[in-house]
Amino acid sequence: MNEFILLTDSACDIDAETLKKNGIDAISLSLLFDGEAKEILNTEISAADFYKRMRAGETAKTSAVNVAGFKDFFEGYLREGKDILYLGFSTGLSTTCNSAKIAAEELSADYPDSRIVVIDTLAASAGQGLLVMLAARMKSEGKTLSEIAEYVENNKLKLCHWFTVDDLVYLKRGGRVSSAVAFVGGLLNIKPVLHVDNEGHLVSVSKVRGRKNAIKALADKYGELAEELESKDVYISHGDCLEDARELANILNNSYGATVSYIADVGPVIGAHSGPGTLALFFIGKER
Repeated sequence: MNEFILLTDSACDIDAETLKKNGIDAISLSLLFDGEAKEILNTEISAADFYKRMRAGETAKTSAVNVAGFKDFFEGYLREGKDILYLGFSTGLSTTCNSAKIAAEELSADYPDSRIVVIDTLAASAGQGLLVMLAARMKSEGKTLSEIAEYVENNKLKLCHWFTVDDLVYLKRGGRVSSAVAFVGGLLNIKPVLHVDNEGHLVSVSKVRGRKNAIKALADKYGELAEELESKDVYISHGDCLEDARELANILNNSYGATVSYIADVGPVIGAHSGPGTLALFFIGKER
């Protein structure tokens, strides 16, 4: 049985140091600011610099990782005789994971003695990251590639993602809401509450008035859906709104005894579509 490596991509929004510490490697998606000719990797710009540019009015388009990129990424480990378990960005939001599957199929003929297992997490941001880190924990406990893959497949639809955004204009650009909804929402201070569904798509569930109510709505979803109220496997990600993330963490702890173990930046590739002020909560629930 070959040694195996746990791989993911930068849409997981787990910082590079944490990934490295846990023996995880990640391939980076890319983005292109409007008016610029050169694409940059998600990992080549800090979240702070990215959101500074967004708040100044700049916009960016994002690009998935292509098949050739994955073949290069995977082959470096295959040459070392390692098997691969890749946990990828939701196919409901990106073609990245489909490219990984094609690359794995094409490489299997050249490396018949190696396993390449590609799993569509149907997750995004630190929700994907939470699954990756749970897999890393299992690996450190001596679980096999097959055992970890089975766990992820059996539990990924229990991974709850709950989001809110501060400005509907970014969802309007991505076609998530209409121009009229974005305009009225801005006038009335309406904040959407969204989640990632079982197909890995970001969908709007409800609307509340005001940021404080939106933060409380996320915490309420934890109380409603969490498999274990006093869980320590709770992640938050934020788009340049750390104080709001801390407020949400405090509500979860005070109301439910939950411990937020990781607060992440919403990285540029995700943030390009959700904007500054995005706040997201991730946990294992009874269902999504």
